[in-house]
Amino acid sequence: MESVSLTALAEEHLVLARASSAGRSAKTVHGAHELDLRQTVIALAEGQTLAEHESPDEATLQVLSGRVRLGAGDESWEGSAGDFLIIPRSRHDLVALEDSAVLLSVATGTHS
Repeated sequence: MESVSLTALAEEHLVLARASSAGRSAKTVHGAHELDLRQTVIALAEGQTLAEHESPDEATLQVLSGRVRLGAGDESWEGSAGDFLIIPRSRHDLVALEDSAVLLSVATGTHS
């Protein structure tokens, strides 16, 4: 059994994101090519964006710290620490409204 402190990991990657010219940092905490579930901590400095991109079949987003806005077409959702969202199955983007860390969970479905 493995245990990971998401709080510590989020704090570590926020430091890295602030220092990065891209304004972001990420680490996969669970999942590999032979697994169907991948979970990644993504840290974004305030104002940084993950540009619009295609959605995997199944994905969720849990806000670990800060505030973010997820946009999909004409809809948007703002979340803060503790909020959880099922990501829509359409193109979307993510904006850090302040320094933020999220846990992205994706079901790859490649090994069914």
